[in-house]
Amino acid sequence: MNVVVLKNWSANYTYNAQRLHHPRSIDELRDVVTRANTLRALGSRHSFNSIADSTEDLVSLDNLNRVIALDAARRTVTVEAGIKYGDLAVYLNRENFALPNLASLPHISVAGACATGTHGSGVAVGNLATGVVAMELVNANGEVIECSREKNGNEFDGMVVGLGAFGIVTKLTLEVIPAFVVQQDLYENLPFANVQTDFEAIEASAYSVSLFTTWRGETFEQVWLKRVVTQGKMETPPTFFGATRATLPLHPIVSISPESCTEQLGVPGAWHERLPHFKMEFTPSSGEELQSEYFVAREHAPAALQALARVREQFSHLVQISEVRTIAADNLWMSECYERASAAIHFTWVKNWDAVRAVLPLIEQQLAPFDARPHWGKLFTMSPARLQSLYPKMNEFRALLKAYDPRGKFRNEFVDTNIFQSHSA
Repeated sequence: MNVVVLKNWSANYTYNAQRLHHPRSIDELRDVVTRANTLRALGSRHSFNSIADSTEDLVSLDNLNRVIALDAARRTVTVEAGIKYGDLAVYLNRENFALPNLASLPHISVAGACATGTHGSGVAVGNLATGVVAMELVNANGEVIECSREKNGNEFDGMVVGLGAFGIVTKLTLEVIPAFVVQQDLYENLPFANVQTDFEAIEASAYSVSLFTTWRGETFEQVWLKRVVTQGKMETPPTFFGATRATLPLHPIVSISPESCTEQLGVPGAWHERLPHFKMEFTPSSGEELQSEYFVAREHAPAALQALARVREQFSHLVQISEVRTIAADNLWMSECYERASAAIHFTWVKNWDAVRAVLPLIEQQLAPFDARPHWGKLFTMSPARLQSLYPKMNEFRALLKAYDPRGKFRNEFVDTNIFQSHSA
């Protein structure tokens, strides 16, 4: 246990917890949970809000970070919750397996990413949590509970994106697929007008597509295409929907060196060395940023982008970079992509919370007609009532939380405000 002043990755949030525990075994964790009055699990600290905080105790599973078992026949891998995607990916690739997708950063923990609905990109690929088929957690009484899609049925769909409120997740079993090769090609200056007319074709043109804009002109300044390679190297056409092929490596924020970025310019490589935007061995930036992200139904993406473009002069001066990606629909109750194929509009802001907080209501107002859901781990100002209305299974989720944690040991201000406010606890 450590008593420390602890901040998140960007240092925009200071945790209020009095104690931070680093158990080295499940028995140690069970003891911590049993003794605690309120407790939350802390992942890799890449959330930008208070979702992982506690007024009393935090527990880090950074010591519980092993691969437990790879079942080649069932195509699953079981890992301890503290493992990071970058480390898991290296292991899986060595065994000729892969995960279907990875987020931009391989530095994030598996359990934390799944609990908040974190995602990669691809019209046919769900967020990271969709790969979870079983979980082990320690409940409020210190008991180890095993849950799975096979055992718990539809209830399991309510637990995977659990916001850390069911217990301390200790193990996850994920689906895996055969390892594959990816080629990453970049294009520059995709006309905004072409995104309006050809959004579906653009997003379906590769396994993973990212569109980057600063909102300061009439283009998406960069397009990152990640294409699966089955044989040799694929041809990279000189143009792409009006954009031109990049001839030098790029960082999404052009003022930053691309050294930390995964290899570009059409060089094929292993899936885990191309699907993320950043290399595991590099810190992608100094953390001098804030982040927000909103998810709309994919068919509404062009209209949503147009709505933001109409007011861009009111917020573009605060944008370092904005990224648009697509994610397949899923059935996870608290997933931002629940029951709708989605487009995610991500903002990397300058690190000025007062200024960003002032423009977020404008962003949310423009996206309100499209029922935009904010990312659970990023910054938003949406009211709890509005947020709750966006999740059809919210009532069932509340009931499930109460069933698993009736005294609210794993709840915090974030959960109480955004899930239970205006409802009896």
